[in-house]
Amino acid sequence: MACTIWYMLIDHSVTIAAPAREVFDIYVDVERWPEWTETMTTVQRLEPGPLVVGARARIKQPRLRKAVWEVTDFEPGRFFTWVSRMPGLVITARHVVTQAGDETNVTLSVEQSGLLAPVVGPLTKRLTERYLAIEGAGLKRLCEK
Repeated sequence: MACTIWYMLIDHSVTIAAPAREVFDIYVDVERWPEWTETMTTVQRLEPGPLVVGARARIKQPRLRKAVWEVTDFEPGRFFTWVSRMPGLVITARHVVTQAGDETNVTLSVEQSGLLAPVVGPLTKRLTERYLAIEGAGLKRLCEK
């Protein structure tokens, strides 16, 4: 018997009139996110130093429970992925920055998987879509100043 793991993927893209390197440098300064996006109440790094694979942060967002996120994939200047795990649910967030001529494309995505994903996904879908749009708009405003 085959086992299917349910998942939900939501993504959002924004174009920013700034160099990709500058956008990425602002983006990986995760502790400052609450300054430019209302989707983050607090972001507390759990280790000092630059954001790298294995780095963790405790995040509190409005209407969501606190979660610890761990960087699982990182390419300087291009992207980072981090994951939050709880019983029955794995949430993966990807942040991709790509130079496109004189502008930068940023794609934010959230994937939910695991046994509870069929329940949690539909309950949080609209909120996740809204938060990704707000985060993209906040990053754009900050980078285009």
